[in-house]
Amino acid sequence: MADQLRPSTMSEAAADPAFIGHSPGDARMLARPATGAVTPYPEPFHGRAVSWAAVTTVVTAFLIGGLALVFGPTWWLFWVATGLAAVGGLLALAVNIFDDWY
Repeated sequence: MADQLRPSTMSEAAADPAFIGHSPGDARMLARPATGAVTPYPEPFHGRAVSWAAVTTVVTAFLIGGLALVFGPTWWLFWVATGLAAVGGLLALAVNIFDDWY
């Protein structure tokens, strides 16, 4: 982090032959060798659908439970939402959701 505040940062970038341009709104770009072949960037990984289903279940349960407390309190709906959150948590554990991070 301290390297970013050196006074010679821009002069070193200007001396770098791989540096091809910089404008205030863009990030620093490096020149790539011209091979003629287009290589797409790998598609980003955003988790499995079943993991997102577990997360959606838990978030929905928290919203329902929160609304049940605000507009009531409607205790039966709160406890249904608590059970739904528990089911979503068990689903998350069953599908091994923690292996989805990068």
